[in-house]
Amino acid sequence: MSTTEPIRNKTDLQKFMDYYAAIQPNPRNQALILLGLYTALRIGDILQLKWRMVYDFNKHHFFDHIYVNEQKTQKLNVIALNQHVKASLIVYFEIRNPKPEDYIFTKRTTPHRPINRSQAFRIVQKAAECTTHSHNISCHSLRKTFGYHAWKQGTQPAMLMDIYNHSSYTITKRYLGINQDEKDEIFANFDFGIQCRTKNKKNIKKD
Repeated sequence: MSTTEPIRNKTDLQKFMDYYAAIQPNPRNQALILLGLYTALRIGDILQLKWRMVYDFNKHHFFDHIYVNEQKTQKLNVIALNQHVKASLIVYFEIRNPKPEDYIFTKRTTPHRPINRSQAFRIVQKAAECTTHSHNISCHSLRKTFGYHAWKQGTQPAMLMDIYNHSSYTITKRYLGINQDEKDEIFANFDFGIQCRTKNKKNIKKD
């Protein structure tokens, strides 16, 4: 049984992030992927976002934060929108010219109804298969990818636990799949500090 994985390799991640911007341009899909990667929100919460939640229609600018009542935890989550997310939303906004109550991620013909999870999955999977060549990338991978790279960049465990609402760092490590990465790094980089002598191939006896 396959397990949803984060996108660990930065080169693959770059290609994945650029797929709907350069390879097969689609502003909606590009905004969906960047919002998922940079906010770590669950796909169910992303699909429920409306334009009035990210854009001030009176002052004509995007908010610096979004306020999301998470469906799973019923908790209010306040998330900063970085420049990458805003840039993708601006492009998409100018094409759609939406109304405040329109959902963000919709078909052009049905702005009153968001795309469903299956459609979102196909969007993510198509980009992943064409760039990462992995079959274990799903919508949930966006959330995991954020945490994995935040950890690699030195984000404190307590902060990741808070972002994911986990009760322990052990759960967070298992969730992100970083246990094996930590062990691999130890084995790869460990050195006794002793010069290791190896035999010449000619002197090696066969068993």
